[in-house]
Amino acid sequence: MEYTIIIEKNPKTNVYVGQCAQLTEAISQGKTLDELMENMTEAIELALECRKNEIHELYANRKIFYRKLTVNA
Repeated sequence: MEYTIIIEKNPKTNVYVGQCAQLTEAISQGKTLDELMENMTEAIELALECRKNEIHELYANRKIFYRKLTVNA
């Protein structure tokens, strides 16, 4: 899956700060763009894991199923 990262370089610290457009809770930073992207990968994975746990708790004791949906926008 692809995610869009919004990146800003802090002019005072020269640190790159990123936030995932699709998962706004996924935020990280890095001294280089490569380091930022590695850290963002981890932040996105953690955000997805948290969302997965929240969904399981929300639907506990219910019969649910999943289907994939592709939207071209």
